[in-house]
Amino acid sequence: MKIGFLGLGQMGHGMAANLIKAGHEVTLYNRSPEKAAGLGGAIAASPAEAAQGAEILFTMVAHDAALRELAYGERGFIASLPAGAIHVSCSTISVACAEALTQAHRAAGQRFVSAPVFGRPEAAAAGKLFIAAAGAPADIAACQPLFDVLAQRSFVLSDVPARANLVKLSGNFLIAAVIESLGEAMALVGKGGVDQRAYLDLLTSTLFSAPVYKTYGNLILEQNFEPAGFAAPLGQKDIRLVLEAGEGLNVPLPLASLLRDRFLTLLAQGGEKLDWSAIGRLAARDAGL
Repeated sequence: MKIGFLGLGQMGHGMAANLIKAGHEVTLYNRSPEKAAGLGGAIAASPAEAAQGAEILFTMVAHDAALRELAYGERGFIASLPAGAIHVSCSTISVACAEALTQAHRAAGQRFVSAPVFGRPEAAAAGKLFIAAAGAPADIAACQPLFDVLAQRSFVLSDVPARANLVKLSGNFLIAAVIESLGEAMALVGKGGVDQRAYLDLLTSTLFSAPVYKTYGNLILEQNFEPAGFAAPLGQKDIRLVLEAGEGLNVPLPLASLLRDRFLTLLAQGGEKLDWSAIGRLAARDAGL
């Protein structure tokens, strides 16, 4: 397929590389063009150029503002994406941003699929992400061969694109809750004289064997927060968007409010460049460990 791919950060770089390896004709765009070097795709000078002639356009950027910058205006991709082409947004964005994109693409005669991903950069590079997709059934069917390249499994959730973004935000909320609770539990047993590595081995070998406990438990234990696989400011952003979604739906999220404050504490203490799992060390610091 003829594909445009915008956003070559830690996640997008591996995703674009896998599409190129699979034999697709990929045109790349990134604000820092040197990140496209060596991938093998054509390099565009603007989002509009990357979208010209594309059958499917992927975006993988950090937040709403970055996506809006790519989408709108004379150099934006909406102005040049062909009629009938599909924009696939893999970013973790707000429900409101996804709804606005749905309307903008419909007005331009284009199609839109929300397909945010679960997985860290190593999973993106290995083609082992999980995709939460929503959009018209025919649009998702057209994207499925590409999803199969990028992910070990994709889940179709709705014909309304923004609902996939709500699911993604809820998932990141759950991950952050796991990180915080793991940090508190490990601080408790550690201050009580229990070997934390043995404790984590017990947890992850029995009732808490899910990858999220293994991955983040080891990051907390080893304090392996740099380089960040998912930076703390992005975690704070996601929790803010979770609270925004909850407010829009009249759903109280008291634990999300706590997590917002934990991320703000981490950022206030100079954690901007740390992985978001660093909130799992705040409990140990609070306990004097």
